[in-house]
Amino acid sequence: MSRRMPDPEHLSEVARRRSEADTIILVPGLDGTALLFYRQIPLLAKQFNVVAFPLPNESDRSMRDLTDELRTLIDEVAPRGAILCGESFGGALSLSTALAHPDAVRGLVILNSFARVPQRAKLRVAPTALKMVPWAAMPLVRRFTEHRLHSPHALPEDLAEFHERSKQIGREGYIRRLEILWDYDVRDQLHRIEAPTLFLAGDLDQLIPSVEQAEFMSARVPNAEMQVLEGYGHICLINHDLDLLDYVGPWWDRVAPARAG
Repeated sequence: MSRRMPDPEHLSEVARRRSEADTIILVPGLDGTALLFYRQIPLLAKQFNVVAFPLPNESDRSMRDLTDELRTLIDEVAPRGAILCGESFGGALSLSTALAHPDAVRGLVILNSFARVPQRAKLRVAPTALKMVPWAAMPLVRRFTEHRLHSPHALPEDLAEFHERSKQIGREGYIRRLEILWDYDVRDQLHRIEAPTLFLAGDLDQLIPSVEQAEFMSARVPNAEMQVLEGYGHICLINHDLDLLDYVGPWWDRVAPARAG
């Protein structure tokens, strides 16, 4: 069977559009796998070059190590700077990267995140508790706590895919990220963030007070906007009816800074 060869002019046009598109790097939460972005990647790819940043599963990383590694990735995939889209812990890492490497960050999208973890007592005991739980039992633990994590209208197939992908979460990295948050506090540095920033917060988030945190941060970041995701919980990017591009695309069209060079 003969196969029709792609039109060289069409391929050239596709390559040109990709080269002109801005790059958005997806930074995961505590799970660290970046596997939970599966639904959003093809949606965002309609406008952006999309890259995921899986977090290392080692127990020796600091927040500064992670910001430096994220900076290295930005230099590789977007030499003129990237938009960082961070969820929960990934939001904390994205904010920290914007503070440590402002020249590399063109924009920020911060979802269900925080300037400092509010529940300090729970945060302190969580790593120790997790070290005592057999990691093989974590799928059961997630099912027991999923009412606090997900949106009420998440479909069974959304949850099934979440549980399947969550099997790839590494123990050492997960616990280490909880420990990193012990010292994480950027409340007094938010005014230094130079990049345009979009804060998104689910109003039904039962894990952290996302709306309250987004209001606090957006009031202090100079070039910030905030939108509430009505009807959504903490882990919302897996939901069948949430298209992140609906929020990020129009915002970026309004605020995108001119490219240098």
